[in-house]
This record gives sequence, C-alpha cells and structure tokens, in this order.
Amino acid sequence: MHRVLIRNARLVNEGQIFDADLLIANGRIDTIASSIEGQNAPIEIDAQGQWLLPGMIDDQVHFREPGAPDKGSFYSESRAAVAGGITSFMDMPNTQPATLTLAALADKQARAARDSVANYGFHFGVSNDNLDTVAALDPRTVAGVKVFMGASTGNMLVDDPRILECLFAQVPTILLAHCEHTPSIQANEQRFRARFGDAIPAVAHPLIRDAEACYRSSSLAVELARRHGTRLHVLHLTSARELALFEDKPLAEKRITAEVCVHHLLFDDRDYARLGHQIKCNPAIKTRADRDALRQALLSNRLDVIGTDHAPHTWTQKQLQYREAPCGLPLVQHALPALLELVADGLLPLTTLVAKTSHRVADLFAIHDRGYLREGYWADLVLIKAEPQGKPVSSQPILARCGWTPFAERSFRHSVSTTLVSGCVAWHDGQVQDSCQGLPLHFWR
Repeated sequence: MHRVLIRNARLVNEGQIFDADLLIANGRIDTIASSIEGQNAPIEIDAQGQWLLPGMIDDQVHFREPGAPDKGSFYSESRAAVAGGITSFMDMPNTQPATLTLAALADKQARAARDSVANYGFHFGVSNDNLDTVAALDPRTVAGVKVFMGASTGNMLVDDPRILECLFAQVPTILLAHCEHTPSIQANEQRFRARFGDAIPAVAHPLIRDAEACYRSSSLAVELARRHGTRLHVLHLTSARELALFEDKPLAEKRITAEVCVHHLLFDDRDYARLGHQIKCNPAIKTRADRDALRQALLSNRLDVIGTDHAPHTWTQKQLQYREAPCGLPLVQHALPALLELVADGLLPLTTLVAKTSHRVADLFAIHDRGYLREGYWADLVLIKAEPQGKPVSSQPILARCGWTPFAERSFRHSVSTTLVSGCVAWHDGQVQDSCQGLPLHFWR
C-alpha cells in the first residue's frame, strides 16, 4: 500500500482538536506529529486547516445485496458511503435470501470483498426457526445478531415469547433489536383505513407507528435483557419516552445501549407534508419534541452511537399509496455533512459527534484497530471542508443506486473532501477511486 502524508490538518480525536500532520504507511497510521519533516510519500495532501476525523463507522445499513439490484448493491452503496464520510459499515440481514444461515453470511462476505470500497461487517438474522444456528455462532465472525421484535420483515419477525426468552438467554454476542409493537401498529392502521380507505396520507405514519408502539416493544427488550444479562443494543430510538429506559453512564459500564439515526435527528413530523413517503421509515420520524429530546440526549451518555439505517428504495416505489410505499430512505452519501449541521448550529460539539460516529461504535462492537486517530491503527480518515455559503445537495450527483435523496432541497455547510479507507484514497475531490478495496472488519471478542 502507498504511503500518504497529510499536512496542515486539524485533527479531531478523543475529545481534542489540534493541528498536526499525519503519515500513513502500509494502510495504518504511522506518525502523528505537529510537523512531519524528512518524509516522502507518493501521495501528499495539504489539508489547509480542514478537520481530519476518524471515518464514520455505520452500525446499520441495508445495502440490498443480494436480492434487490434495482435498489442497491455493495458496489453502488459503498461508493455513496465513502462520499459521505463513512469508511466502514455493518450490513443488516434482511436481504433476499435473509442472512439466516452461515452459507448466506459467507455469500455476502464474498460479494463485499469483490465490490466494496468501504470496510465491511455483517449482522446475522434471527427467525422463529434458526435459534440453534444463532446460539452456535462464533462472536468473532459477525458484527451482531439482529432481531425484529415488531415490524415484520419477511420471515424475520420474532413474536413467539418462548423464542424471545431463549434468544435473550442464549445469544452469544451483541443482540440488536428493532422494537415496535405490531398489534398496536395494526390497530392504529385499521383506524386510519376506516377513515381514509387506501388514501392514508403520509402525515399519518407517525400516528400509526406511534411512540407507544415503540415503547411497548423497547421496554420489553430492555426487561428481557436485564433478566438474562444480555448484551443488548436497541436500534434507531425515535421517541422521548424511550430515552428513560437507558442509563446515562459510560459505555464500558453498560450492557444495554442505544442508537439514534441521522434522519430522526434531522427531520420531524412537519416534514411529511413536503416530503411525503420519501421519509416514510420504520420506526417513524416523530414530533419535533421527540427530535429535540434525541438531540439533547446525544449530549449525555444515554444515546451511545449514531447510525444511518440507510435503506434505499426506487423513486417509483416511493410514489405509491401509503400501504404499498416501502419504508426506508437513502442516507449514507450525506451522513457526515448532514450531521455536521448540528455542529454548525451549536447543538452538538464536534468532538461528541466524532465519539458517537467513530470511537463509541468501535468500542461497542469491539472492532479491532479502528475508530480512532492513533498510531498503529488502520487509517480510516475523513477530511472535512467548510462550505461557508452552503453547498446545495442538488448540485452533486447521487451515487446511491436509487438516484434520489430526501436532502435534495438542502444545502450543507460542510462537505467531505477526502476519504481514506484502510490507508487507501477512496474519495477525493468529488470522485470515487475505484482502485480502493475495503477490508473485512475484525471483532475482538
């Protein structure tokens, strides 16, 4: 691998911001110093005071491979990811076929090894009939185990109380939970169907998949985890009420953690009128008060990490009526620029953003030698350029296969100028570098 020398950067790492140069050799960070002299490198980048961050590690994406090539693939979505400052991702199991067997897991690993420009890891799925396979998993081979405790996704909905008890008691690694109470959702939807028929408006989505449906499921997950001592990670919190379920203390002292996602921090229920099903997702984007409570909780240790839950669908599918329009939206290409709006508005310290998108993700999933700017660690790096006038999202090509973004009408005050993945330049000056190849993440458990 080439040596890369980055000069005149403002490094953001482990609660500090400081000026330094950084030298990369053999894919890893070789030297961090105030000034690196007497070193030559085939690639030299003058950062000119840009922020240099550890790349975002996205703990939740749906890259749609295998099974939905019209929506995405490791090739297309990993390229969108590095453009958004994401250097590593962990892909969810609800593909076609679902990742419910070791053979399906090996197939996805091989596909990513061939096509991904970002580093990759995979979550394993749970159904009502693969518990023996889950219990026998080697914790070092998967990022985590994902259970849908609510909204059905094919055959991956686990709603049998006996199986849930066994799962929480036997799962050998981190258990990730999607928490929504299906009977509540079904009852809510039936009321709206009685009123609107098939023409349910998009603004009804957070009323159908409401805060109560989330709380009933997430509180059950937390209760099961406490009873069995499970290492539980609750995904995509959306409501103020759920925050009380999680402790405000350091990650190392917790066995129950929580994630918040980009869209639940940047949108609220007022945006449905303008964006409609573009922001229809599960669990739903809720009220402004819920959004603000999530933002506030990021300032504490109650919310541990930020992910995207990138889940692309075609534009045509998103134009369907409520019951047919699929849930999910593309987010990876604009992940860090969107989140940096919270920094620009003074709502989130930059060091906290880096902790929740890089440091804590690496710690939570025990990812070896990644997530920090440390000598000896893999060089997963992002240079962030200030855009004082705001850079319109509409002026940039969309790299995700679906070809659209819910941020199309926005401008961001920061952009990703360069992304390095395992020491290789993956994105620079608005172009993906196809010669870059992501590496598998290693989980030290």
